[in-house]
Order: sequence, then structure tokens, then C-alpha cells
Amino acid sequence: MTARRVYETIDALVDYAKAHLELDPANEDWARNQIFAMFGLNSYAPTGATGAGHSRPDDLLADFAGALLADGLIEEEQVEAICDQAMGHLTLIPSQLQARFAQVQEADGGDAAMSWLYEYSIRSNYVRRAVLDRNPRFETRGLIVTINKAKPEFKDPKKAAAGNAVAGGYPRCSICHENEGFAGRAKFTLRTVPLKMGDEDWFWQFSPYGYLDEHGIAVNTVHTPMHVDADAFAQLISFIDQYPSLFIGCNAALARIGGSVLGHDHYQAGGELLPMHKAGCWRQLRDPHFPQADVEVLDWHNTAVRVVSEDADAVIAICNKIHNAWVSYTNEELGIIAHDAEGIHSATSPTVIRTERGYEMSIILRSNITSDEFPAGVFHAHPEFHAVKQESIGLIEAQGLFILPGRLDHELGLIADAIEAGADLPNELEQFRLVFEETKELLANTSAPDRAAIDAAIRDELGSICERILHNTAVFKDKDQTVRFLLDLGFEAEAR
Repeated sequence: MTARRVYETIDALVDYAKAHLELDPANEDWARNQIFAMFGLNSYAPTGATGAGHSRPDDLLADFAGALLADGLIEEEQVEAICDQAMGHLTLIPSQLQARFAQVQEADGGDAAMSWLYEYSIRSNYVRRAVLDRNPRFETRGLIVTINKAKPEFKDPKKAAAGNAVAGGYPRCSICHENEGFAGRAKFTLRTVPLKMGDEDWFWQFSPYGYLDEHGIAVNTVHTPMHVDADAFAQLISFIDQYPSLFIGCNAALARIGGSVLGHDHYQAGGELLPMHKAGCWRQLRDPHFPQADVEVLDWHNTAVRVVSEDADAVIAICNKIHNAWVSYTNEELGIIAHDAEGIHSATSPTVIRTERGYEMSIILRSNITSDEFPAGVFHAHPEFHAVKQESIGLIEAQGLFILPGRLDHELGLIADAIEAGADLPNELEQFRLVFEETKELLANTSAPDRAAIDAAIRDELGSICERILHNTAVFKDKDQTVRFLLDLGFEAEAR
């Protein structure tokens, strides 16, 4: 006979769902029976257990999993999938959730609706906030660095070019709408809401990896490859008109510089300003055809141009002009090749926010050209930094929020141990020689540094490496070269 503890934990989850997931009491028995059916349970009597005192499900799910394991109903490796499935039965079905989202949006606006959905996604355990809050995160050298222990390291750009296709062909890729509620990818609790992006039907979902507050993606309902053009710029502005407290942007649509899913058109957005959004203007220019817009070469580590205006059409036209010029621009002296026998090598990454100045759309110029010296990319993180970051530098990192692999949490701890002990770098960490030596240099003027000082120096060193990686990705190493590129397009420099 099933232990009473199993039924108690299920009753507690159902009670939690009524309080926090808007489970209708009329659906309570149905939801409980769906969970019973997962294990063939049929000897239930109400236990009176509640979810009182819990605003998130983490502890309740831990109790649920523990009871199932103790009763031999599941194996350890099944815990995550079983918890996801159980919570899926307690979460509003898509039509209910979409109606609730629309209700909040109509009453309180788009930003309030997004905040409601984000909090709901945490309460349903789709966004694993408790896991994400354990990720080390700090600010250094004007950048944000996070070590994401919840996300697997993804080094192979060929996978990205294939669109992150899945075995079996269904769903077609990892972000297709068919993932909603799909057991095979632990998406029982995934819920999406429809979006209008210009004239096209898209949908929104939050990211369980959560690189930043309210991090999510807007996805084309049609499985079509990523692209950046005037339509994309217009769609980004359409989104920001509906949800003005978020930023939204697009990865460059090329392998090695374009994130992990290139085969399905999508944009990334988030609820916090990133360092590049706050970057100052290094040089201001103007397009004589659109005097109502400011064009700014950013004081930033990579090559970025910001276009600012209350006039959305002007922003779109100027960004499209810069984009079209860049993707056909070749300068062999600088190692920039627009296209060759291997294909197209130049792309842009746009990102937009709404401020008191109007629309601020930044265009990051990118290139994925390779060479014998830099087979992973001339404008990619150079090999000496691969111990820290080997994955593609996508939109989020190009804007100054670095997502470093979870393995670093342990590896950097070993480096700190060696420095604290006055020992040499362990042989198995030889790839971190640069980090080790430069961290010791940072501590050179500190006599007998304690562990706090060593950890602070390592954080500073990580910031320095991230700065240099961004500089590696800059297609114009000198900002005067960026200005000349724009002047050649007919932009006019403002007097200093």
C-alpha cells in the first residue's frame, strides 16, 4: 500500500496550486487524479495537508520527490521529469493562461502582464528561480558576469546552424510552439502567449535558464530561419511599443556569432538594462535625410552604433541603411570579408529600448570570418580565453552580460586554493595559466592576501578577460574606423 506521506505531498501541491496557480476548485479532483494516474494510485483518503507558507513550489516538490523515492515509485533520475509532469497538471492550461494574460494586459498594460506571467512561471516551477538564484553573479569593470550552473555549456556552432533540431523530428526544434506541454523535453509547465509582431503571428515564452530578470524569447509561429532586415527592425519596435519596460534584440543570424538556435526565427528580451544600454556616446553623427535622429558611435568595447529618435520610421530606415552597408562591406586590411566561397560572413545584432529620448536601437556589427590563426573566428574570443569562454558571443554577452559555464565555479575555486596556499597551478588546470598569473599580478601589492582578497582579484580578472573578449569581437578596433565607415555612407559628424 502506498505510504500516507505520498498522498500528503500530493494534497499539499494541490492546495499550493489553488493558492498560487489559480487552480479552480472545480478542477481540484481532476488535477489530483491526473497525478495519481502517473503512479497508478487508488487508495486515497484526504490527508488535510496544505501548502501553507510556501509561495514557491521548491520545498513542496522536494518533499513530493522524497516520498515517491522512499516508496519506490520512481528512480532518482526520474525526479526532474516527474516533478515537471505533476506541476503541469496543476498549471493553467494554455487557453486559460492566455485569457488571464490578456485580462491583465487589458486592465494594467503590457508590462504588468509580462510581470504577472513571469511570476506565474516561477510559481509553476518552469522558471527555476531557486536554481538561478544560486548562480554566482557580480559586477566588475562595468560588466555583469554570471556563472550559470543551470545551463549546459554549448560549444559546437554547427549545432546552432542546424537550428537545435531534436531527435525524432518532433517538435521540429527546441523553441517551436509544439514544445508547449511536451513530455519528451520536460516542457509540461511551459506556457506561451500569442504576440503580434507587425503583421505576423509570434508567441512569447520565458526562459528557464534566466540569464537576467524576465529573460525570454519572442518566437515566430512559423519554423523559418533567423534573419535581420528592415522587417526585423520594425518588429522589434512593435514589441517595445507593447512592452516598453523590456529590451528586445536579435542575435546575428550566422553560426559562431549567433547564439544556439539559428534555424528558427526568434528574438531575445529581458527586464533589465544591460551595460551596453548605459554606454555613453563616443561620437555623434547625423543622417541628413533624418535630422530628427541622433546617430551615436558608442563608447563600448565592441563595434556598436546607436540610433535615437521618437520617430520609429527614421530609426528603422537608418538601422537598415547601416545593416545593408555592413553586410556588403569588405576591408581586407582589417580582416573583414563580407562573403567568400564559404558564404556570408557579416551580420548585425540589433537591440532596442524605450527611454525618455525615444527609441534607442543599437546595431552591433559582427563577423564570423575565420583564419588559420583563428579557426574559431577572427572576431571571436581568442584561444587564450577559451578556458573561460569558448561558446559563441551572442546578443546578451555583446551587451555586457557574460554567461560563463558552470564548471568555472569549481575550477576558479581550485585556482584560489592554489594562490592562497602559495602553490603552483595544478597540472589539470594548465589551460588557466593566464588567469592564474594575472590574478597573482593583481595581488602583487597585497601582502598576505586573505581568501576574500583572492576571490575579489579573480572576479576582477574575469572582468578583464570579458573586456578583452568583447574587444576581440570588435570588427573596428579603432572607433575612428567606425566613424569613417559611417561618413562613407553619407552620415555627417556633429561638431565636437
